[in-house]
Amino acid sequence: MTILLDTHALLWWLADDARLSAAARERIRDARNRVLVSSASAWEIATKHRLGKLDLTDWDPTELPTRLARDRFDVLDISIDHALHAGLLSGAHRDPFDRILIAQSRIESVPIVTRDPVFLDYEVDVIW
Repeated sequence: MTILLDTHALLWWLADDARLSAAARERIRDARNRVLVSSASAWEIATKHRLGKLDLTDWDPTELPTRLARDRFDVLDISIDHALHAGLLSGAHRDPFDRILIAQSRIESVPIVTRDPVFLDYEVDVIW
């Protein structure tokens, strides 16, 4: 199975945070699963860190590629199809990071690991 991580799920995995659900942790840990991390998550992490909204106490955002490789995660780049789909999504949800992740989940036909209920409004499979 291939899964896509929402940014908070990625951060909680990297921090071994108890807020990550047991089901999510099990799917991420399972070596039979392919774990995708969107380029949008790197953008979101760097942006929030720069703005002081995300405190990364023991690492710097520039270390993210190394951390992803260490945990055998694959990067899902943002394609033009992803961008167009995100821009054309209906609904009032304005978060550009979520919109890209929703588009990627839909286009790539992969479930997303997230506790954010807004994803359910966009007909994506959610793991939590």
